[in-house]
This record gives sequence, structure tokens and C-alpha cells, in this order.
Amino acid sequence: MSLVEPAPLVGAGIDRVDGALKAAGAAAYPSDVNVPGQVHAALVQSTVASGRIRSLDTLAAEAAPGVLRVITHRGMPRLPDGPMTALGASPPAPLQDDRVLHHGQHVAMVVAETPEEAVAAARLVEVEYEPGDAVTRLDDPRARLVENPWGLDSDRGSVAEALDTADVKVSATYTTPDNTNNPLGLFATVAVWEGDKLTVHDTTQWPSMARATFAKVFGLPESSVRVLAPYVGGAFGNGLRVWPHVILTVLAARMVKRPVKIVLTRPQMFCSIGHRPSSIQHVTLGADRSGALVAVEHRATSSVAMEDDDYEPVAASSAVSYACANVLTRDVQARLNIPDPTSMRAPAEGQGNFALESALDELAFALKTDPLELRLRNYAEIHPGNGLPWTSKALRECYRAGAERFGWSRRDPEPRSMRDGDWLVGYGMAGVSYPWYAQPCNARATVNRDGSAFVRSAATDIGTGTYTVMTQVSADALGIPLARVRFDLGDSDMPVSPQAGGSGLTGALATAVRDACERVVQQVLDLVGEDGESPLRGCSPEDVVVADGRLHRRGRPDQGESYADILGRHGKEELTADGASSPADPSTLGMAPAGAFGAKFVEVRVDADLGIIRVARVVSAIDGGRILNEKTARSQIIGGTVGGIGQALFEETATDSGTGRIANATLGDYLVPVNADVGDMDVVFVGEPDRATPIGTKGVGEVGLVGIAAAIANAVHHATGKRVRSLPITLDDLL
Repeated sequence: MSLVEPAPLVGAGIDRVDGALKAAGAAAYPSDVNVPGQVHAALVQSTVASGRIRSLDTLAAEAAPGVLRVITHRGMPRLPDGPMTALGASPPAPLQDDRVLHHGQHVAMVVAETPEEAVAAARLVEVEYEPGDAVTRLDDPRARLVENPWGLDSDRGSVAEALDTADVKVSATYTTPDNTNNPLGLFATVAVWEGDKLTVHDTTQWPSMARATFAKVFGLPESSVRVLAPYVGGAFGNGLRVWPHVILTVLAARMVKRPVKIVLTRPQMFCSIGHRPSSIQHVTLGADRSGALVAVEHRATSSVAMEDDDYEPVAASSAVSYACANVLTRDVQARLNIPDPTSMRAPAEGQGNFALESALDELAFALKTDPLELRLRNYAEIHPGNGLPWTSKALRECYRAGAERFGWSRRDPEPRSMRDGDWLVGYGMAGVSYPWYAQPCNARATVNRDGSAFVRSAATDIGTGTYTVMTQVSADALGIPLARVRFDLGDSDMPVSPQAGGSGLTGALATAVRDACERVVQQVLDLVGEDGESPLRGCSPEDVVVADGRLHRRGRPDQGESYADILGRHGKEELTADGASSPADPSTLGMAPAGAFGAKFVEVRVDADLGIIRVARVVSAIDGGRILNEKTARSQIIGGTVGGIGQALFEETATDSGTGRIANATLGDYLVPVNADVGDMDVVFVGEPDRATPIGTKGVGEVGLVGIAAAIANAVHHATGKRVRSLPITLDDLL
């Protein structure tokens, strides 16, 4: 259905519609929520990484001022695990036995009248443990291995034979540490029971999944559960699951028959809501003298908790990144006594791309070939796995535009050859992609008698700009001025939506929103179909244009009328329609659905004497399909780039191997980039609308981070001649 003349979806973008509210401090984040009669919860956490609880004394805590309940595994009801989700299994139910599987595991919850009383009483709970042998290191031979956990291992051609005959080979091991998501907003939950009705205010990226989880765990119909998350203070992936502390808070509210609120502390965030898992990756590349790849072998081992699962196929994308006839990828998970890993911005790709793109740089150096030319030489014109053409791919244009804006041609290929006073100058680059991901989505649109519109879906906005972009899409599809359109989200009572994560929400939601809006327009035309007073009588959607709050015949602006006039004349207060979107079917498309592509170019400065590293500038050239709001999309790429700088140079969750305790679980000790660490950021978008969806978008939330670590590592090698294969890169690596 085409209702507008050319849709103004691509442009400089508008300011965030929720920006003023946030700037005024009026946006209610989960930690801001308070309800009448609420009490507060605090956690007691294990001080060993493995073993059993030998004894647990709660008498002093129970007698402390204001305490209503101390919940432990003793007398704990048997709870089922949450449901399987589109991103994998739910975490195991909490406090189901006396076992301890990681340091910081919840072993009790205290509920009291005030947060201070709850925290004070939690300190009075005495726990004695029977310690076990903790396995905390990824290279520990005692770790139980899970082979090919997702069935994504690939074996194309004959890698061994191709490597035997390759003219040039490089083989290296790359390691990445645990990283912790660390959103600014502390995770918070408020649970309210009213009989058998449950309302939960929670820090979640996925209200629809959270509702399904509470329904299953507590034996409720989904219609009896409501999850609210209109504003989320960041998440970066750790809001994609319903964590044990959330289940305990809901259970506590049912036990004490009062609303219960919990706000995690920053140290608790490190061991309660996931983290990017560590990895050890072995990459071997073989090429002929021209630089054409003849073999790619990528084997990765990543960490996972003892009794949980995490979808993190670190090596998988190497099978489809470049044109090569002989490819082998293997993913293995090692079960450790660590807190549950989970998605962190650009999961799997953030680690896997670092290894692959670093290895390609090493191959280029061995071949004495320009790293950009090597990637172009091995460009995958079609999907290497299934042979289908991409629904869109402008990576070649990314390389061209990025190199031109960066000034790549000025690069002297010899390491340590470029200098600015005491600073060694290095240029590095990486090619990147982020896999296509989509889930079904629903939305609802209403046009009111006063000519305004209300559109909604149970999505969340974690700072990516969903409120803004969907307001634009709604206003465009309905032809109603932006200021007269309200888009709402973050409520599981609204139509079901997938998560804000995986770079899949914008395409799915925008398509559903547009479908709902077009169905409303159809209802308006049905209303005037036999209306002799309407200049739109007998019109189909193809016959009309919507603009400025009215519909008019195509090519005849004088023959039309407003939504307000139509609804008023027919005595309607509103018209409402539901819309939906479904993932593209590759077999029907005859094409391979494509995620976002990009090329990253980085200039670093390294102090020749001290080894201090500075990122001077970054150019990101991105194929994100149709860009709905260039301002918010650019912000996403810049935010991802800053995260990539953190991954490359600063971030490492340090765990004491003997005790399993996270040693730097504060923002004073866990280093993240600040303004002084971030140089000039340049972003350019290239490419055309993607053919997999009617709206033509591709998600850009993750692709901004992918490739930054590799590009920085490659630039450091160019500046210093030293190849660093372990993140983060620190000055002691260069001294």
C-alpha cells in the first residue's frame, strides 16, 4: 500500500521526542518507581565460587528492625525455570537447593520496611560454606566443554588440504576477556500483587518475554501479568533476560503481601545480570600469492556458567565474511564457576571479528599487500554459505567512502614509519558485518476524532531512539504532523513486540507500525466509501495521499478532507487497527537476508617512550539500509564506537582465579572510556533500502562496535610494529 508521495524517511533526522522529558528529569526509570505500601529487598550473596551451604543462620536478621521476611532455599517453593525464548533458555530458578555455583550468587533475600533496614539486616545473615573446587579460568583443563552448542559449526571444502598447498599462511591465537555491560541506570524491580494479578516495573529490554516468564514461573495466565518499562537507563544486552533477583522480588511480594522494590548496587550488577564472556580463539588463514583466501579456520572457546546457557557463536560469522571455498569454524563453550554470561552489545561478533580481522591484517603484512586491497580481493559478492544474492550489500561502498574520508591513501605501509613528534602514528582498518535478525512484531494505531494519533507496541527504548523513530514512521504513514502523533511503548499489555536487541527491533517494529497505520487509513476510506458528502468516496489506498492531517485524491489536493472531519461526520471517536510484521523467508525471497555492513578506519597515536595509546580519530562507513533518522542512527554508531574503544583499550572484568571474586566491580576500578579517551568521530551512511522488508531498514545498534577493537589493534601494529593479540591493549604491552 503506497499512501504518501515519496516518503521522507531518510534525512538529517529530528531531535528525540523524549529528549525534553529526560533532560528535565521527568522520565520515570524503574528505579524511580514507587508505589503505596511498598517495602524493600536486599540480597545476600555467596562468598565462595563453588560448594554447598553448610549452615545458614537468619535469626539475627529476622529480629532486626523493620524486617518482614528472610527468604532462603529452606522452605523455598519449587519454581520452574522460565520459558525458552528467541534468544535461548531462561536462567535457572533461584534458591532451589543449597549449591553454590559462582561467587556472588544469591543465597538469601531480606525484605524490610526501608532499603536501609533491608541492607542492614542482610549483613546479619550468617552463612557457612563447604567449599568446592572452583573452575574459573577458561584454559583450566578441568572445565567441562560443550561442543557445537548451537549447531552452527561449519565445514566447507577441505581446509586441511588447502592449507597444505597455500602459498602464505598465518596462524595465531587471540584472547578477549570478560567485559561487563555497566549501563548507567542501576537495575531495579518493583513487584505488585493484587490478588492473582501481577504488575512488575522492571529494567527489561523485552516486556513481552518478561510477561511470559512470570506467567510460567508463577503459574498465571499471561493476561494476569503486566510488565512496565517505559524508560530504561541503558542495558546493552543484560536486559534481555528475567534474572534471579527479579524472580525473587516477585516471590517476596507474594509472600509478604505488599509491593516489593529492589535496586541492585553497582557491585551486584557485576554478578547478577550477565556479562560478555571471555574467549580464546585460534585463527589460521591460507592464501595464494595474489592474496586470494584459499582456507579459513577459526576455532573459538568461550566461557559459560555451570548450569546456564548463552548464545554466543564467536567463530560462526567467519564462515560467511569472505569469499573462500574452504572454511572450518568451531565453537566450544567451557563451563566455569562464574556468573551467567549474556549478550553484550555486538555479542559474539565483538569477539570473533577482533580475531578474524586481526588475522587478515597479519596476512596482509605477510603478503606485503594493502589491508584494504586484501579485503576487496576476497569480497563476498554472494552469501558464501548458501550461494544466494544478498538482499542488500554496500560493503564495497563502505570501503571506498570510509577510505576516502579517512585519507587511507596517505598511509605508509611500513610499521613505525609515520610519526608526529614523540607520537608514533598508526592507521588500521577492519571490515565488519552484523548478522540479520528478525522476529514477528505487532503494533496498534488509533486516529482520534480531534485528528491526533496514538500508536503503540510493547517494545522498549533503551536509549536507541525508538520513541522518536517510530513517531516519525507513524506520522509519515498517517500523514499527520509529528506533534500530533504519540507513540508509546514499554507495556506488555500493548501488542507483542520482540526485544530491543540483536539489531532487529527497528525493522520489525517499523514494518508493523506502518502496517497498522495503513490499516487505519483503509478503515477511513471504508468509512467514506459510500459517503456522498466525501470527495474521497470510492477511493482505494492507491488513489489517495495522506499529508497535513488529511487525505486527498492523488494529484488533486483540493479534493480531500481531514481525519477530524471524517470521524466527526460519522460520529466516531476513533478508529483503531492492528498491524504486524513477520521475518522474511529466504526461500521465498530467493535472497540471503543481510544485516548491516561497515568499514572502520582508525588513527592511533602511541607515545614512543611510554607506550601510551590515544585514539585520535575514527571513521565508520555503514550500510544500514534505509536510515529512518540519521541523527539517532549516527548516535548509535558513535555510541558503539565508544564501546569498541572500551573493549580495545580499557575494559576487563578481573576475576580472582582462586576465589572467583570479581576484583574490580565498581566504576572506579572497571575502566571505561571517558570524553578525553574519544577522538574525532566521523560517520557516513551508504547503501540502499534493504529488500528483505517493506521498510528497507537494517539495524545499526550493534555494528557500531564491531571492528573497532581489530582496527585499533591493527593501527597499533602499524604504529609500533608490535602485534598485540589479547584485549585490552595496555601500555605495558608496548613497552
